[in-house]
Amino acid sequence: MFRLKVVVAIDSFKGSISSADGSKAIASGIKTVFPFAEIVALPLADGGEGTVEALVHAAGGEFIKTTVTGPLGTEIMARYGVIKNGKTAVIEVAEACGLDLVPTAQRNPLLTTTFGVGQLILHAIGRGCREFVIGLGGSATNDGGVGMLQALGFQFLDENGQEVARGGGMVKSIRSVDTSQAVLELKDCRFRVACDVNNVLHGPTGASHVFGPQKGATPEMVASLDAGLRHFGDVLRNQLNIDLQNLPGSGAAGGLGGAFAGFLQANLESGIELILNITAMEEKMQGADFVITGEGKLDDQTAMGKAPLGVAQLAAKQGIPVIALAGAVPIDASSLNKLGITSCFSISNGPMSLEEAMDFETAFNNLKGTAEQIFGLIQSVASKTETFQQ
Repeated sequence: MFRLKVVVAIDSFKGSISSADGSKAIASGIKTVFPFAEIVALPLADGGEGTVEALVHAAGGEFIKTTVTGPLGTEIMARYGVIKNGKTAVIEVAEACGLDLVPTAQRNPLLTTTFGVGQLILHAIGRGCREFVIGLGGSATNDGGVGMLQALGFQFLDENGQEVARGGGMVKSIRSVDTSQAVLELKDCRFRVACDVNNVLHGPTGASHVFGPQKGATPEMVASLDAGLRHFGDVLRNQLNIDLQNLPGSGAAGGLGGAFAGFLQANLESGIELILNITAMEEKMQGADFVITGEGKLDDQTAMGKAPLGVAQLAAKQGIPVIALAGAVPIDASSLNKLGITSCFSISNGPMSLEEAMDFETAFNNLKGTAEQIFGLIQSVASKTETFQQ
């Protein structure tokens, strides 16, 4: 009988198959060849889409749903995760203010708000959570995190001493900040924020110029939003001695990175390193014969620190071969090989449209079939060399 331990840690194939379902497909393919293999499935994310699902599955937590204010000011249903005996909440800001929640024709960061993110935090606090893991990716907002902070009791006042309205366009109206009404429990909370960009709050490399256009901002809107964040930064520096402009990552998610760091004393961390740490990935790799990782497309972005690379680097420390599966792989994968990925394989098995390739059933079967073929080869070699024999 063959002895085999495989760690499966893949990111979601965005728009196609989740990390958890992709892991099931790969495990099924391996089990077809090695029925008694030990499969350790650790759904993966890098702090963006899929973070809640990955951590809840990895830690045996639960999903919580609640009604919050969406980016356009209407009520929506949002989800977050609770792990570690109910004390740690995992929140993706995109659940409450994500770009996917705003129809293309209505995308306007002058109007969108992060208020719902603060409501998710409040709901989790009400359940007893005091530790928070926050994923910043995919926001539709550019309000400097003001909406989130308003939901948490911070007050941002205009020249008449009135609370400013919500939306990125109103940040320029802020004249003073009152922190006296902030939720008291926040002082007992610790925030770890997955932040993989170094953009500052305003300026050419700031939130508005870099990310505003993809959120629906015209050049005129970008100029107005940037001026508002510059003004907001000045108010914070002058009144609260909070300097966000010199903080790398303060411009993430339209300024949410700065709001978390400046008002909630959050640590802005590498997304994949944060996830790998929480899931104890390195410990769970011990004794593995192979590690399988992957994502929808392996490319130059992968080599710049995305989830599969983080997994590969951990495996390399233990000398474990790493197999990467993806819908598309580069013709020349040597740069990925040099970074710790032993071999890359495309799961596409023939000509098909992108829509067909991204179909859930197709992706599931292609992941399963590719894993089965790879481990069929491994079995053939193992049978001749007595590798993996118990």
